[in-house]
Amino acid sequence: MERARSGLDRIGPDEARRAVREDAALLVDIRYERQRERDGLIPGALQIERNELEWRLDPQGSHRIPEATDHDRLIVVFCNEGYASSLAAASLQQLGLHRATDLEGGFQAWREAGFPVTP
Repeated sequence: MERARSGLDRIGPDEARRAVREDAALLVDIRYERQRERDGLIPGALQIERNELEWRLDPQGSHRIPEATDHDRLIVVFCNEGYASSLAAASLQQLGLHRATDLEGGFQAWREAGFPVTP
């Protein structure tokens, strides 16, 4: 975990919310469907299962999502508590998405900060 996080410029809920509001970041939810159903969603976040993440966000991939426009895009990945997302963001950096990072504390930190969550 320490090695994966050493290359990330992790951000907290305040900075993530600001980046999303300014359309400066792509917020990506990698939680399991069961967790999303139980706890809710962050409005505007894309839901991409962890096992699909790399090939959906690779700007050069044939199965990329429309939002995966270039390698310079700020991508903020989050999981439930900020562990799996660190590993996922490090993996995205290996694909050349050098600004990929994760949300410290994950979805739970977002919710605890009192930011919007939809059922």
